[in-house]
Amino acid sequence: MDKLLQDKVALVTGGGQGLGQAICWRLVREGCNVVVADLNGETAIKTAAAITEHLQDEAGSDRRAIAVKVDVTDEDQVAAMVDRAVTEFGSLDILVSNAGVLFAGEISEFPADKWRLVMNVNLFGYFLCAKHAARVMVPQGSGSILSTSSTAGITGGLGSHAYTACKHAVIGLTKSVASELAPKGVRVNAIAPGNTVTAMTADVVTGDHTDVGETERHIREGSPLGIAGTPDDIALAAVYLASDEARYVTGHTLVVDAGQTTAGRVSRFHRAEPAEMGEAGARR
Repeated sequence: MDKLLQDKVALVTGGGQGLGQAICWRLVREGCNVVVADLNGETAIKTAAAITEHLQDEAGSDRRAIAVKVDVTDEDQVAAMVDRAVTEFGSLDILVSNAGVLFAGEISEFPADKWRLVMNVNLFGYFLCAKHAARVMVPQGSGSILSTSSTAGITGGLGSHAYTACKHAVIGLTKSVASELAPKGVRVNAIAPGNTVTAMTADVVTGDHTDVGETERHIREGSPLGIAGTPDDIALAAVYLASDEARYVTGHTLVVDAGQTTAGRVSRFHRAEPAEMGEAGARR
């Protein structure tokens, strides 16, 4: 039985760890060949090697994973990364722009160089990846471009200033690129993860990127569904948007956050005992 993404070619930036690594694994399990791209070449190599070893144990599989070291803010490197995918596998069907950095600080003290760094990686890097993916996908007449935004791209107060600004911008750029590429057969969407148990989240929550247990507890206690999001929850969203199951979806941002940006918590108006309130707040 064919898998959902049988024989597709996927490229994932930031693919060596965290959300990107989970996305690579899930895409492979759904039938993809995958390019694991990361600024940290060592983690990219380790992830690609683990995937390749897994595929060798799969009867009849000739799929592969390769690693590419890339700085997504360098256009020459991004162009070479895309060209490598096409050279190795013959096409590029799925791009997941997931590489990202975060720097926190009060607006009055926020270092300008850190602002530029976050914008360069999280927004300019997405632009470059989308540009060069489109260069390949438009002549094919098909393809799916995905980006990782954030719930910080939906509302304020959930991320640092630079991170929030660029994640909002990613959603706007997703809509803009989607409107251009839709007539050319290329779909463009974004995913906005809520609090998810990753090393980056652990560093923000606890100050220790290895403290996964405390991070999971913290996220679970603040979750409207009472559960903590995992990288695989985000990976499953990526599979859906990349596949033909989402053939009628483009320009969309899929929020995966247990309802946090919709409800945040159980409203005081959702009470078991009906009550009508006057405008001044007095119970009638």
